[in-house]
Amino acid sequence: ADTARYRVGVDVGGTHTDLVLADATTGAIRIEKLSSTPENPALAVLDGLGRFIEGGVAPADIGYFGHGTTVATNALLEMKGARIGLLINDGYRAVQEVQTQARDGVSAFDHFYQRPAHLAPPSLTREISGRIDHAGEEITALDLDGVRRAVRDLVALGVRSFAVCYLFSFMNDAHERATQMVIGEECPGLPVSLSSEVLPRIREWPRMSTTLLNAYLEPVLAGYNADIAAGLDKAGVETRQRFLMQSNGGVMKLDDSAGGRAVHTLLSGPAAGVRGAAHLLAKVQGRHNIVTMDMGGTSCDIAFIEDGAPLEHVDASVSGRIVGVPALDIATISAGGGSIARLDEAGLLNVGPDSAGADPGPACYGKGGRLPTVTDADVVRGALNPDYFLGGQLALDRTGAQTAVEEHIGKPSGIDAEQAAAGIVRLIDARMADEIRVQAARKGLDLAQYTIVPFGGAGPVHAAAVAAELSIGRVLVPDTPGAFSALGLLCTDVTHDYIRSDLTTLETLIPDHAEAGFRALEDKAVSDLAAEGLSGADTRLIREADLRYAGQGYELRVPLDGLDGPKISAATLSALTARFHERHQML
Repeated sequence: ADTARYRVGVDVGGTHTDLVLADATTGAIRIEKLSSTPENPALAVLDGLGRFIEGGVAPADIGYFGHGTTVATNALLEMKGARIGLLINDGYRAVQEVQTQARDGVSAFDHFYQRPAHLAPPSLTREISGRIDHAGEEITALDLDGVRRAVRDLVALGVRSFAVCYLFSFMNDAHERATQMVIGEECPGLPVSLSSEVLPRIREWPRMSTTLLNAYLEPVLAGYNADIAAGLDKAGVETRQRFLMQSNGGVMKLDDSAGGRAVHTLLSGPAAGVRGAAHLLAKVQGRHNIVTMDMGGTSCDIAFIEDGAPLEHVDASVSGRIVGVPALDIATISAGGGSIARLDEAGLLNVGPDSAGADPGPACYGKGGRLPTVTDADVVRGALNPDYFLGGQLALDRTGAQTAVEEHIGKPSGIDAEQAAAGIVRLIDARMADEIRVQAARKGLDLAQYTIVPFGGAGPVHAAAVAAELSIGRVLVPDTPGAFSALGLLCTDVTHDYIRSDLTTLETLIPDHAEAGFRALEDKAVSDLAAEGLSGADTRLIREADLRYAGQGYELRVPLDGLDGPKISAATLSALTARFHERHQML
């Protein structure tokens, strides 16, 4: 890939699909932006690639293909994943019912609250006899015949993917591995997600939830990746450097979504732009504290970059479901160019959460949309040039936009179209500013020290008003902001996260034991990179520890950078303790 002439980055959004082609010889950048094809997102990707080839790019000269996608996210939101079966310990069927006491953004006093529908309902859940204790010792042998009966039963009920989540498998995965072998014997080729592989860490429900999500999404992602790979082969793009964006802001091989990694792409879509901002702006432009505002057609994604590094978390929630894998800390709100404006029963203005999307799109697109959107309001108030949209590829219908805003908002409110458009924009700007303010407060960040970096098709249009609302004095708009996320895919690294729970107090932790634990994870990381053909590449291993005060129900991730010498020592652990106290105090 280093000697190839071209590198391609692709970002699939809800409204548009962006492709960026970088020419390593000349440094030139070429962009293609197409309407997304929700029925099969791969179609727009391959169509855009075809345009590059038609423009004179030799397929054999493309040495890198990086891809960010919302396929997994959309499959979950639309409940279009695989039919999955769940195997758990005997007596623990109710874990999926009980979950935790947490209610994502819902009042504890809401008597009508309902949890999201089960990915593996009780009818597709089977209890298996066998038990590993908290220390990893076997208490009861695994009932292999019981596993075999359960697998046959579930396959007969239409199950096409399995999730296996046994107690304390993060301490000893022998029972889960044995179960995987039985499933392979009974139904070769069906995907199996092991909790010890997907998320080998404490807390049963987050581990089970993440494993269920992986099992639910893996067949969908595998099918989509196969379509992309077949399309690349057919187009003559021979490179094996084909990568898929992960939630953590790094990439993995396109054909490497099995083995518990499918769930790592669940927040793939918005991660590329954040990584691009960190690389291209925090380093090149010298802006080390940044709040990114990625406003596309459907939503606005907000993230913070502190001292040049994007903030991360390990307990994301998507559609009310816990995703316990490391991910960039990105907040998503329904504030996009396609967000639809309406008056409620009380005559009050609301914008979103539904979006006009790519089809039919805003009224100004002239594709059949009749409801007013944020983009329509921007056209009416003169913030968009109707004659130069998508680089002149699409002429916007200003009359259609004005009619939609006037009929649905203006006339019922007794105001003209311009006033109605100003109200729509003011409301959506305030919503984005409020979200940035809340997120900064939760993280203990001083917004006065930050620069807003807006991108996405609508980000720069609204950034100045949002900055004024927040009293932020700096807005830095990157070149080609509409395709910035695709550009971000050209400057990210192959990144894998490895986790292992080892419960002990820091005061009694033996330094050599901690060193051995990290070394085991690092050996696996190096082995995996070698299997991906990347053993000769520059490799950086980053050590972090999840710490909490005794009795707390959550951890803070604390890096060991600058603390560990050739190996972990008592002094390292002492310095780690002090760093944890400082981080806890800040938050």
